[in-house]
Amino acid sequence: MTDHVIETRALTKRYGAKLALDALDLSIAAGRIHAIVGANGAGKSTLFRILLGFLPPTSGSARILGRDSQQLTPADRGRIGFVNEEHTLPGWMRVSAVAAMQRRQYPRWNPRAYEEVIGHYHVLPEQKVGQLSRGERAGFNLALTLAQGPELLVLDEPTLGLDVVAKRAFLESLMYSSAAESCTVIYCSHQMEEIERVAENLIILERGRLAHMSAPEEFCARVTHWVADIPFAGPPPASVPGLLQVQRIDGLHHYLVLDQHDDFAQFLRGAGARTVQSMPVSLDRAVNGFLAKNHAMPAAA
Repeated sequence: MTDHVIETRALTKRYGAKLALDALDLSIAAGRIHAIVGANGAGKSTLFRILLGFLPPTSGSARILGRDSQQLTPADRGRIGFVNEEHTLPGWMRVSAVAAMQRRQYPRWNPRAYEEVIGHYHVLPEQKVGQLSRGERAGFNLALTLAQGPELLVLDEPTLGLDVVAKRAFLESLMYSSAAESCTVIYCSHQMEEIERVAENLIILERGRLAHMSAPEEFCARVTHWVADIPFAGPPPASVPGLLQVQRIDGLHHYLVLDQHDDFAQFLRGAGARTVQSMPVSLDRAVNGFLAKNHAMPAAA
């Protein structure tokens, strides 16, 4: 494997007047589970399509596992596993027949990896794929993909539409798979509780650019929630340092801020706050606040 599984340089993609990727520079190191998050339209799907060779860039370059994404050979594609939210498999075929077909296609087929994952589900070899529940299809799809022995596993919203039980089964079958431990995983999801549980590296895309990259806990440490009792209108939002979101609830002003420390309490007291309290935030609150920072903010009433 190369030092970096994904490398893009000034990667740009336009759809007419719409700019989906804006000179994106991104390097993802081999190993670990990397989460890619962003609002709808951030460019995640376009990035995957280019990396997997399904779509050409307008300009710039993209490399995956050291290869130009536009020149991938069948052998290169065999090194990459891809699971998306559709879990599209031939519904008329039996589970055993689909597994046998995949086994013939991939010379590095790992039966132990297949059994490790499929064992989390009540899937019988003689069942037709069309008879499986959505959660079972997701697990079967993951089992097939990990058994091919990928060096890079790309999971694009793999639990979308699954119930709580099916989501837990999918995550546990991924986390406890020895095959997943031996490859690099790129996990794309809007479900922050999943990201918080599995990811070691957090990548935030915003409007086609890299907005942030760090460990999830490091990012959470940058965002804090402050509650201030201000007996009148608070300071204008434009004057609040590091402001991501502001709300007034039950007479109290709530500020979500980035990269602010004890001096922020002094700012609030200077703005007339009688009491000030700070508290940590969840990854979901931190990411959503960060992505909302460029949207119009409500004025504190």
